[in-house]
Amino acid sequence: MRILVVDDDADIRELLGRYLEGQGFDVMLASGARECERAAAGGGIDLVVLDVMMPDGSGLDVCRRLRNERPSLPVILLTALKEDVDRIIGLELGADDYLGKPFNPRELVARIRAVLRRQGRQDVQDAPVVEASPVDREPTETSYRFEGYVADPVSRSVHDPEGREVPLTGSEFDLLCIFLDRPGRLLSRDALAEHLYGRAPNDPLDRTVDVAMSRLRRKFGDNGVFKLFKTVRNGGYQLTARVVRDTRTP
Repeated sequence: MRILVVDDDADIRELLGRYLEGQGFDVMLASGARECERAAAGGGIDLVVLDVMMPDGSGLDVCRRLRNERPSLPVILLTALKEDVDRIIGLELGADDYLGKPFNPRELVARIRAVLRRQGRQDVQDAPVVEASPVDREPTETSYRFEGYVADPVSRSVHDPEGREVPLTGSEFDLLCIFLDRPGRLLSRDALAEHLYGRAPNDPLDRTVDVAMSRLRRKFGDNGVFKLFKTVRNGGYQLTARVVRDTRTP
């Protein structure tokens, strides 16, 4: 698997490149926005590790363009430790995860592997052992029907009642699956963060889960209507739709 590392700091860039290669990844390095977009346009990239602050352009703008041009390409943002706004905007743009600087390279590798597994990459080796969840289990032969929608974990796709595909990012599909496996159950923000990112928020004011829920609601036309997802004050979120599981014979 080929990882594109984008950072204007040459020392950090080279360090990450060597470390990721030592973990079995094929690595490409880019020093800024223009080099990143040229490398991504050439194809063959499985995931981008993207710094937000670059001298020739914002990593957030690059993330937006990558999401528009290659919606299935996973992106992990590197942000300054206290830049909550950058993290929230990045998730709104469709980034799959974020990591605050300074960070331990081992944590970056763990998050890369987790994102790739959520993308359905079963060839990811030496992944950290975590509790099984809909985010990182192997695809099954079960599909879900709810309010006329059909979600297929094998193809990682959702179709609306008219048969049109709902364009979800990898993290949005993972978030939906968490609810589909637990219909009617009230899920706290901490629980959703644990399932999505492998950790609870460090800051009680962290709004990343709320941002992710807002994006998911917009994709289903649920924003402001709350037909599918209910917000429970001081409690979390709840999928109110009836969910039917269809098990197919392999």
